[in-house]
Formats: sequence, C-alpha cells, structure tokens
Amino acid sequence: MTQASELGRVVVLYGGNSAEREVSLRSGAAVLAALERSGVDVIGYDPADGGLVGLEALAPDRVFIALHGRGGEDGTLQGALELLGIPYTGSGVLASALGMDKQRTKLVWQALGLPTPESLMLDADADWDDIVARLGLPLIVKPVHEGSTLGISIVDSREALRAAYHEAARFDARVMAERFIRGEEYTVSLLGGRVLPAIRVEVPSGFYDYEAKYNSNDTRYHLPCGLDSAQEAALGALCRQAFEAVGGEGWGRVDVMRDGDGRFWLIEVNTAPGMTDHSLVPQAAAYSGIDFDTLVLRILTATLEPRQA
Repeated sequence: MTQASELGRVVVLYGGNSAEREVSLRSGAAVLAALERSGVDVIGYDPADGGLVGLEALAPDRVFIALHGRGGEDGTLQGALELLGIPYTGSGVLASALGMDKQRTKLVWQALGLPTPESLMLDADADWDDIVARLGLPLIVKPVHEGSTLGISIVDSREALRAAYHEAARFDARVMAERFIRGEEYTVSLLGGRVLPAIRVEVPSGFYDYEAKYNSNDTRYHLPCGLDSAQEAALGALCRQAFEAVGGEGWGRVDVMRDGDGRFWLIEVNTAPGMTDHSLVPQAAAYSGIDFDTLVLRILTATLEPRQA
C-alpha cells in the first residue's frame, strides 16, 4: 500500500475562472480535507489567484485536479503540467480536450458505431424548422464546452428553439441541438480500469439540471440501479468502451440515457467529475466499499504510475 510520504508534496487545484467555479471550490475542499486526513503533505491552490506562476512557486511533486470546466478539464491545464513535468490526476491532454467537446466526442463514438443521439450544430442563422424536422421534439440545446448542465434547455416547440440557442450561446460560442431521449438516466463511474456500479438518477422535475445536481435534496440516486445483472454488465461495458474511445484514463464518468425500448444512449463523458457531497463518483465508490478518503487516495496514487502513451 502506498505511503503518504511516497506522494511528496501535493497541490489540490480548485476554483479557477470557469462557470463551474463554485462547484470546483466545493470539490477541492472535500479532496483537500480527505488528503489531510490521510496524512498527505497537501495544500490547496486556486489558480485564479496566481496562475501557473503561483503553482510553480509551491513546488508540487504532483497535482490533484479538482478544477471543473474550461481551464481545468479541457486539456489546457494538462498541457501546462506536462510541460512543467508535474504529474497530475485523471486523463491526459487529448482525452481532456476531447471529453470537454461534446460534439467531437459524439463524432468519435459515432465513428466506432457506439450509440449516441443524433445532433446538429446551431448558429444564429440556423433554419429552426429544419432542425426540428431532423431531430424532432422535444430536443436538447446545450453549449458544446460546458459542464454541470449550464446553459442547457429542453425545447418543446419551434418557437422556444431560438431562445434556447441564445441562452446556450451565453456560455459558449459553439452550441448544439441533440435528439431528446425520453427515459431513465444512468451514470457509470470508472476508477483505475474498474467499472463501478451504475447509478440511476431520478429527479422530480424530470431534468437533472444544476440545481438538481448540487443543491436539491429531492434528487434520488438509486443504488443498486434497478437493472438486472446482464443489463448492468452491458451498460458497464458500453461506458468503458466510450471512456477508452476518447483516451480516458485514471478515473471519470459516463452519462447515459435508456429509452423506452431498453436501449442505452451515450450522452457525454466527464474526465474530472465532481467530488462534492452530492457527487456521483463518491456514491458509486462508497457502494463498492471504497470510502471517500480511500477514493481520493487511489485517484492520487495513480500519478505514481507512467501515463499512457
């Protein structure tokens, strides 16, 4: 078992300047506390305060990335850490950049024949009638490079589509529309090559938005998820394939919808999932007998191993 002294000085990166700053602060605080309880020499650092120069001044031996959104999980930070020669948690540059881009992730999945809902890119001059004709109603409009469901809308009419586009465009210059899958929502976490038990998410409002994810106490997380063993095994295998397709490593999460015919549809991959008290990876790990402190330590300990080429 890895000793805390083997990890050297660890910096937990959290906060940042993305739209997910508040969630990142909560994730980072939880990770920092866990590592302190494990006896790790650890300090928290918000790059919004001093950027990479401030991080270098701390002379870390390795970094735990608890930054969400752009600037944290989109490959830019990973590239900087590669140049600085500082080991870090989670996926590398390519997988981080690709996973943050929902539309290009879908293109990779489609190329491999993996099931993901049809989508179309939008702009201010889009033919709204054509979008509706091709994707049907309802449909989902979302920023391509945002997480935590920021800027996402469920559109029930052609008239609402334009407004949904402009709402998403507040968060990102690239906006997509996606065919709506009516059914159950599942999420599958991956840890060091292991597929953790699936969670079925149930939201009274029917939409797992920012409030439902991080603040509401009404959201229900079903563990076990309710699938039979064969169905859950198939779901886990699909999510592992989807994660590996984008080059994911270390740990992550894949979100999936199951339609009325029982078919699974890949929605998105998350290469730096939340670690708050409402987050899904810690719940799946706990159900598997991995407490939060052990989970955090396992994610960090993976930085002692050579990164995949």
